[in-house]
Amino acid sequence: MVRVLGVDACPAGWLAIELHDGRFTAARVAATLRSLLPGGAAGDLAVVAVDMPLGLLDTGWRRADTEAAALLGPLRSSVFRVPPRAVWQEKEYEDARDRCRELTGAGLSRQTWALAPKLREANACLAEPGGDGLFEVHPEVSFRALAGGAAPLHRKKSWAGQMARRSLLATAGIVLPDDLGDAGRTPPDDVLDAAAAAWTAHRIAHDLARSLPDPPERDAQGRPVAIWY
Repeated sequence: MVRVLGVDACPAGWLAIELHDGRFTAARVAATLRSLLPGGAAGDLAVVAVDMPLGLLDTGWRRADTEAAALLGPLRSSVFRVPPRAVWQEKEYEDARDRCRELTGAGLSRQTWALAPKLREANACLAEPGGDGLFEVHPEVSFRALAGGAAPLHRKKSWAGQMARRSLLATAGIVLPDDLGDAGRTPPDDVLDAAAAAWTAHRIAHDLARSLPDPPERDAQGRPVAIWY
């Protein structure tokens, strides 16, 4: 039995959807991403796929984000360009924005900067035991793959968009129950994103996933910098 997790950041921490052999088994919210890593308290998990940038370059923009945006077309605004590592080491937004402009020639939006606490937490996990089982995903890229290469027509915060994505998951065997217990207090789009991440985690565990770019870029430690789907 292969156990995987799909994880999305949520207001209470991290929302995790668990699959056993590709089927939904549980949903839960964890305070830290570290507690969800393979091994330790997480048990015999094969893969954890998370909707958060993993792997930061020393210079320039990541190809993963550029290729994901191009792939999504009308939904490209859901992809954030991730600036180099030094930008995320700044303490204040204004300093990060100036450093980003210095290193890339472009500024940094406040929306992207808002990722900083969760992004730092996620990237710190790469050096933790079990960190090699952590992979980056982008839910909209996963949903596009679920739909056979056609991006969903409606945005995920709309009723039509949420129903379409839930239907795509169900067709793939991931049937989300109406009652998710405490995890059901999280926003619906976070649940759908975590489930899409879990679908990709299952593909990674079975060597079926692809990456953007292919092959992945590498960070200064030689770790892959890619979005998997």
